[in-house]
Amino acid sequence: MKKNFQSIIIGSGSYLPPVVVENSHFMGHRFYDPVTREPFDKENQEIIEKFREITNISERRYCLPEENMSELGYQAALDAITSSGIDPESLDFIIAAHNFGDIDARVMRSDIMPGISARIKQKLGLKNPSMFTNDVIAGCPGWVQALIIADLFLKSGQYQRGLVVGTDVNSRAADPYDRDSMIFADGAGAVILEARETEEQVGILSHAIQSDTQEAGYLTMDHSLNPGYEKDELFIRMQGHKVYVYALTNVPKVVKRSLQLAGLTLTDVKKVLIHQANEKMDQAILERVFRLYKIREIPEDVMPMTISFLGNSSSATVPTLYDLIAKHKLGDHRFESGDVIVLTSVGAGMMINSVVYKLP
Repeated sequence: MKKNFQSIIIGSGSYLPPVVVENSHFMGHRFYDPVTREPFDKENQEIIEKFREITNISERRYCLPEENMSELGYQAALDAITSSGIDPESLDFIIAAHNFGDIDARVMRSDIMPGISARIKQKLGLKNPSMFTNDVIAGCPGWVQALIIADLFLKSGQYQRGLVVGTDVNSRAADPYDRDSMIFADGAGAVILEARETEEQVGILSHAIQSDTQEAGYLTMDHSLNPGYEKDELFIRMQGHKVYVYALTNVPKVVKRSLQLAGLTLTDVKKVLIHQANEKMDQAILERVFRLYKIREIPEDVMPMTISFLGNSSSATVPTLYDLIAKHKLGDHRFESGDVIVLTSVGAGMMINSVVYKLP
């Protein structure tokens, strides 16, 4: 008889880098129009205020010059291990979601050999040779995708326990001449996921994924918007309006599909933990999800947000959000036993994913 394994989060962690960067930091920047590649004729004060109105970002976190992505991931992993109380040598695998690998602040080149998951294992001092490492590079949806992969590993019955990390240092991949650079931030989050044999429908109940590679050009890497920039470097380039339209059109459908696969409906959901990309966009996505279910009244606390003070840390936003709520560090937001939550993200690929999770 086949055993029924459910993937349960038994611990979480996060690392918020120490450098707080307020919007005023960008007053001295020179921003270029992505179409004309000419400097904007608007004052920076106007550009920054408009940016804040749309995104609701007032500040974000950057890592220290001596820190890098694997260090941030290690700190979040250590926090998750501590909160779970497990022996870390008992882990069967470590999965790390990220976008660029370690980028040395002095060189500004991506370094992913060995992979970030392997570096996190090394930094943790773990020696178990059976504990494998795996990197997932999937843009902002990376951590949710890594969580789905971990769930499939555990439900195979071959593995018992894994560490799933999302870590990114976007500040070193953002073009300082691009106004969208103000969105990006650094950070890391992690969970310990464990397979438990149970007849209860708890843990990860379902997941849904959508990939539209014909729209991959909405988020790419490209040269600086400043034609006079001397270094041959590639930076994040985002077609903001197209990303906005794509997300509004597709994310609600993927969220609904994940709930259908779990045999649930929207009224069963206590919290929606969405990738912190842009507050106005996230709110519009939430409204469309509720519209799919013909629900007019949206509960005030259903979608907790961190973007106003943490910015968009890509793969790290969703696990960081989960950890802050789990540890009662995000206002009055709480998780209770039996709560159903949705974890969803959209980003480079273009890719969308959604996980339905029920707290044991």
